[in-house]
Amino acid sequence: MSPVSIRRASTIGHHKGKVNFYLESPSINGHSESSEYYNHSMSIIRTTTLINAPKTRIFDLARSIDAHMASTSQSNERAVEGCTSGLIKLGQTVTWEAKHLGIKQRLTVRISAFDRPNSFADEMVSGAFKEMHHVHQFHALSESQTEMTDELHLRAPLGLLGRIAEVLFLNAYMKRFLLARNRVLKELAESDLWKEFLPNDSIERKPRV
Repeated sequence: MSPVSIRRASTIGHHKGKVNFYLESPSINGHSESSEYYNHSMSIIRTTTLINAPKTRIFDLARSIDAHMASTSQSNERAVEGCTSGLIKLGQTVTWEAKHLGIKQRLTVRISAFDRPNSFADEMVSGAFKEMHHVHQFHALSESQTEMTDELHLRAPLGLLGRIAEVLFLNAYMKRFLLARNRVLKELAESDLWKEFLPNDSIERKPRV
C-alpha cells in the first residue's frame, strides 16, 4: 500500500466537525493492546500485537488463508469461494463462511492494497456490514521482533439501530475476535508451526527493492 493509501485508510470516518470518542484497553499479557474509536460515520477498532518473529514471516502468515482458518476456530471460519488456500494477493477475493453471534453468515472481501511486507488492506465486497475496511500494518522493531497493527473500520446496517448495536456489543465482539486471532498468529510465528502454512518459495525471502 502506498503511503497515501495508508493515511487514507487510517483516517476513514474522521471527518471535520464530527466528534470522536476514544476508549483504550490495557495490554493482554504484555503482548497486545487495543482501542476503539467512535464517530458519527464508522467505528474503528485498533489492535497492536508484539511478535518475536521477522516481519516478512508475519506478513505472509497474516495473508495466509489456511493460517486464518486455523486462527479463527472460535467462529469456525472456512474459505468457500475465491482464494480458498495459500497466500492471497492484490485484487483477489475470498468468501468466508462462519458463525458469528450465533448466526451463520458469509463475508466476501477483496485485497485492495498490498505492499509486502509492510502493509495490506482488505475491503468488504458483500456481507452483513454496511461497510468494512481492514488495514494490516507491520513494523520491524528488529530483525526478529515485529509490531503488527490491525485497524478495522466498520459500520453496521440499519442506521441508528446499527450504531447502537456497535456501541452495545458489536465492537466489543469484533475486538475479542481480532485479539483471539492475533494470539494464534503470534503462537504460529514464534514457533516452528508457521512452516506448515507458508510455501517454500515464500519462507524468509526478502522482498525485492
